[in-house]
Amino acid sequence: MTLDRFYPIFDDVSWLKRMLPLGVKLVQLRIKDQPEAHVRTQIAEGQALCREYGAVLVINDYWQAAIDLGCDWIHLGQEDLDEADLKAIRQAGLKLGVSTHDDDELERVLAMAPDYVALGPVYPTILKKMKWHQQGLPRVTEWKARVGSVPLVGIGGMSVERAQGVFEAGADIVSAVTDITLNADPEARVRAWLEVSS
Repeated sequence: MTLDRFYPIFDDVSWLKRMLPLGVKLVQLRIKDQPEAHVRTQIAEGQALCREYGAVLVINDYWQAAIDLGCDWIHLGQEDLDEADLKAIRQAGLKLGVSTHDDDELERVLAMAPDYVALGPVYPTILKKMKWHQQGLPRVTEWKARVGSVPLVGIGGMSVERAQGVFEAGADIVSAVTDITLNADPEARVRAWLEVSS
């Protein structure tokens, strides 16, 4: 299965309703600090929408809900890996994407045979506080050499203008959050993303 090269991340299913009709084919639902019942409702609705539009939905963090609701993909950060039941995730047939930021994390993740590896932040990001300031494009090239055929996702500080350079550095997929959600015209921005990643 080949994943789309453009990978937006949204915190609410209302974004999926707006963006899937534009042609988004790979999307992550990353919901933070919400009650479990709300999260499950969002995941179920997001899954139905993605199936309707022929898109791949990746659930961030909530691996048990993803299993229970019949999802296909889960994304885990390094902290999530400590608590997740990887055996249960694999037995349920979920594909696994994982965040990495340094050599130790990459080695740990590659031993799990992930279905994609994310490297970030490639550029400085305003989304969350990190001890890693900026990986840079040479790191993208290095990571791609190390992950081989595993799809590499570049994330962090991404914009339409930076996307081509990240692809040229070796990323298979580029992920964006605030470049879309904080844009004055998110729909126009997504169209520009779809064009630059096609």
